[in-house]
Amino acid sequence: MIAKRVGMWYHKRTMKRTTASKIIALLLALLLGLSACGDPHKGMVEVNDGTGQVWITPEAGVPVSTFSQKDFSVDEDGRPVYKGDAFTVMKGVDVSFYQGEIDWDAAAADGIQFAFIRCGYRGYTEGVLKPDEQFEANIAGALKAGLKVGVYFFSQAVTPAEAAEEAAYALKLIAPYQVTLPVVFDWERIDGQETARTNNLDSATLTDCAVAFCQAVKAAGYTPGVYFYRNTGYYGFDLTKLTDYVFWLGTPGGYPDFYYAHTIWQYSFEGAVDGIAGSADLDLLFTPVQKS
Repeated sequence: MIAKRVGMWYHKRTMKRTTASKIIALLLALLLGLSACGDPHKGMVEVNDGTGQVWITPEAGVPVSTFSQKDFSVDEDGRPVYKGDAFTVMKGVDVSFYQGEIDWDAAAADGIQFAFIRCGYRGYTEGVLKPDEQFEANIAGALKAGLKVGVYFFSQAVTPAEAAEEAAYALKLIAPYQVTLPVVFDWERIDGQETARTNNLDSATLTDCAVAFCQAVKAAGYTPGVYFYRNTGYYGFDLTKLTDYVFWLGTPGGYPDFYYAHTIWQYSFEGAVDGIAGSADLDLLFTPVQKS
């Protein structure tokens, strides 16, 4: 009886030691495994993609933005102000027929120095090319008021051939005018529209469309550009194939938080500008300071 009790006591104690050893071994294995795996985000960067914070792997060869939140403040009108010394900045607006008739002299007096004007668009269902109803009045008025002018074409191209067609259409519209700022490919997905012709367009084809448009613009002697939201910039376009063109970022906020370098920042969709009834999109254009 005593022997049995001693044996049982010895067995339980041995079991406890064995269990403890297994737990320690398991913990060591886990630690070694984590050490072998290293940082799960190694080589990645954390960004806001428009829906929240995510990790992405940077695209090789695409210049990185040098902007940071400390480079910007907000003025008394709620507009962001660049405080850094690496760029000179121009204040601008982008418009279409949705803004109606514009008093461009009043806009210029309110500090607006440039305008991006929609020259035309492709319908998102039938795919027909049309001029913006206010294009001629807007571009003539902006130029007369002394503003620098660029244009954008609202694309719904689904093939590079269609994008080249859009570029030719835009170039014909702007030929009579002094357009010194970029001619921009503005392709956007149509949310909530099941019949939109662009719904299932893949990234490779979208990028090829942007290239086709921009190459035609460049061949005509203008500066080509590509407009996108953060989400489209990160997941839609292959930016490695677009680095020869101006990037125009559309993302409201207090500073431009897109990871990659961009020349134009559309910081508000609901801005107030003298001479424009209702809201307008507001922009900043950054030009690098030439250091001696």
